[in-house]
Amino acid sequence: MNYINLAGRLLFSILFVISGISHFSSQTIAFAASQGVLFANILVPASGILALIGAGLIITGYKPKWGAVLILLFLAPITVAMHPFWTVSDPIMYQMQFINFFKNVSMLGGALIIISSAPAAIPVVRRNTFKAVTA
Repeated sequence: MNYINLAGRLLFSILFVISGISHFSSQTIAFAASQGVLFANILVPASGILALIGAGLIITGYKPKWGAVLILLFLAPITVAMHPFWTVSDPIMYQMQFINFFKNVSMLGGALIIISSAPAAIPVVRRNTFKAVTA
């Protein structure tokens, strides 16, 4: 059962690793700027850092709840800013934005589940368990 938790963390997080890396590309920054994102050259890489650190914490099992908080901070503004399906008139683009918006909403739900759940059953990184001896 513990391996299911590890597999779930990996499957949930892999998108954020891939996405986080892409947030350092000039194409992603230019696309965000074309969508009206202010200071895209700063905010897009910063959001990539949030995604990468959040995914890393979830995957390794080291402070996965904090990782999920970082994923929430990454996803919430991106979901609203980059996928406003309610403003799109073209039926095909409407459908694409609608799907991406609710895909992100479901991932926000997954992050909330991680925040509310028990610690990682199989952490990839183990915390130091040595205790100092006092005289």
